[in-house]
Amino acid sequence: MLAIINDAARAYRGVIPTDRWHEPYMPAEELAKEIADGVVFWVAEQEGRISAVMGIQDKGDVALVRNGFALLPSSESSRLLKTYWSIPARQIETSVVLANGRWMESQERVR
Repeated sequence: MLAIINDAARAYRGVIPTDRWHEPYMPAEELAKEIADGVVFWVAEQEGRISAVMGIQDKGDVALVRNGFALLPSSESSRLLKTYWSIPARQIETSVVLANGRWMESQERVR
């Protein structure tokens, strides 16, 4: 997990303020502290190896999603939900769609 988190953080070098940037971006002790503070890390596996990591910290009324995701505007969320899923209109209206920095950059190149 640490290798993936730190590799992903490199994509945000220059975006993450210099006073918050350090190498490695997340040392093992910090990961342990994040877990102790309630961040739940989910992983995706391919062929038995971790390929992606996402951290979520549920605080009741709000949840913090970690590792570089941004909220998409409702028009873009609606387009993506209609493109990739078959869900009711009401679910589209109430869904939250997040995208990572790489996806956001790819969309800028398309426009």
